Amino acid sequence: MNEQKHEERKLSWRRDDFERRLGFEGGSYTKVGALCSGLLATVFSVAFYVVLIFVPESPVKSMFTERGWTPYAVVFLGFWTFFILFIKTRKIKLQRQPLTRPILPDDPDFTLTVDTVDDVADTISKHADSPKDFLVYRRVVQTLSNLRNFGQVSDVDAIFRTQAEQDENVSQTSYALVNGFLWAIPILGFIGTVIGLSSAIGHFAGVLTATSDVAALTPALKDVTAGLSTAFETTLVALAVALTLQLFSTFVRKSEEELLDACSEFCTVNIVTKLRVRERVEPIVEGASDES
Repeated sequence: MNEQKHEERKLSWRRDDFERRLGFEGGSYTKVGALCSGLLATVFSVAFYVVLIFVPESPVKSMFTERGWTPYAVVFLGFWTFFILFIKTRKIKLQRQPLTRPILPDDPDFTLTVDTVDDVADTISKHADSPKDFLVYRRVVQTLSNLRNFGQVSDVDAIFRTQAEQDENVSQTSYALVNGFLWAIPILGFIGTVIGLSSAIGHFAGVLTATSDVAALTPALKDVTAGLSTAFETTLVALAVALTLQLFSTFVRKSEEELLDACSEFCTVNIVTKLRVRERVEPIVEGASDES
């Protein structure tokens, strides 16, 4: 009984969107706002370093707390990227829900015409309180509202293809911030390594200037080699974070591409194949004579 009620529950982007449930404006469709994800990243970054305070001293703890400012930036950008992708997965899941709900009657002989458009529109309205907030319903509603202007089925198919291309472009644009962060995180690791190398070499140069005793150079050389090993740890942390997030990003991109493909298939099966468009009659111009 509970499952049946859940299936009949009206879809609502305003109610179920992840960002809106947290009190933010919320990006449309699968777009993620920078404010919500950025604040979550800030909270979790602070919490991460608070937890590290109570962790016993270890090489791993040192990699995040004793290697300058770059690990802090890597952790913050890493969390920010993660939450953008995580929120995207929730939005993709919400946009998939309309695909499981039929919008046409069970009659196999049903055809979609100008006279039956309102029936389909009413069915969609019963499924969602605001159909235009869902990708697939927006495509269908926009097309059906202009059905009287189409002369043949190929016109409708062309409209759907144009809408699909627009949605793909918007989808690619929504990853701009993720792409920037995935580029910046490894660069921060390299910057940390360069800073560590510069410090170690500068320290060694100072020892060379201060003394020429070989015996005195030995401990200084050990400090330099130790500094080199710790300098490269910043790159190690950054590359590990970037690799993990890149794999997560690939998974999310694939899921969103599958959503867009499913929307296109839904429109083809439920609209294009059921459509019967009346041919437009060209107006007769008065006074025109037939040429013989």
